[in-house]
Amino acid sequence: MIIMKAKFTYVGIRVTNLQKSIDFYTKLLGMQVTGKGKIEQTKGETVSLQSEKDSFVLELNYYEEGSPYNTKYSVGEGLDHLAFKVEDFDKTLEETRRAGYRTLLKMKAGGGRWAYIEDPDGIWIEVF
Repeated sequence: MIIMKAKFTYVGIRVTNLQKSIDFYTKLLGMQVTGKGKIEQTKGETVSLQSEKDSFVLELNYYEEGSPYNTKYSVGEGLDHLAFKVEDFDKTLEETRRAGYRTLLKMKAGGGRWAYIEDPDGIWIEVF
């Protein structure tokens, strides 16, 4: 197997009330909102937060009613995914497929592409 160079850039957590979570991280912990987006494919919304410019990102993920990802929430289950920036997106997906790891979801929006693969324990790993 070829080891791909990847940079761990952010972590995404699932939240049940997006505004309450934004208020918690910004008003109590001083984080700044650095981006917002809607993902039609998942019926979801994302909000990116940082403590400092160019620091690690916390992504809040909210899935509206009717989304297949809006499932019963259990405390501690909030880890949504881990994200890695890779040198070669297509090559990474091919190598993970060859190694026996399945791609769960491929996405494309705003000129960007990303995909989710499963780690050995079923945790979603985003590559972009």
